[in-house]
Amino acid sequence: MGSRNDENTPINIRKPQIKDGNRIFHLVKECKPLDINSLYYYLLICAHFDQTSVITELDSEIIGYISAYINPHQKNTLFIWQVAVHPDMRGQGLAIKMMKDILEREEIKSVEFIETTVTPSNQASMSLFGKIASKLDTNLQKSSFFTSDLFGESNHEEELLLRIGPLTK
Repeated sequence: MGSRNDENTPINIRKPQIKDGNRIFHLVKECKPLDINSLYYYLLICAHFDQTSVITELDSEIIGYISAYINPHQKNTLFIWQVAVHPDMRGQGLAIKMMKDILEREEIKSVEFIETTVTPSNQASMSLFGKIASKLDTNLQKSSFFTSDLFGESNHEEELLLRIGPLTK
């Protein structure tokens, strides 16, 4: 990618399509420390969760991606599974723009809360979700969710549950 976006090049934010799955997979590979899921996972996200997920393109290259779904146990809650922004494009507010795009959709009108999990050491994600709560003028609560022992011998850090809301429409 090389250079950051200049203000004259339009950025396209849209729902993902199945054909985007492979390009999303390659974007996530470039976005350390994100966990890389299988290509099949990204194809399923594009096929089944396109109404609640988003991609951002610049010059036909995917530079941002959020996977999300309505929690089947809490129909008023949007769960953010993964947020990826190309390293060359960070610091430009793309993740917030993508979140705004999702939240403005008709399919999301029943959502009152946003949830996600974040490891305590992932300060970039902690900061992002703090900014989202602030921009939405609502609360951010943190609680223990997936403790490290649940990950077995993988030495995976615990995942805190972040809950943003209630959202005002």
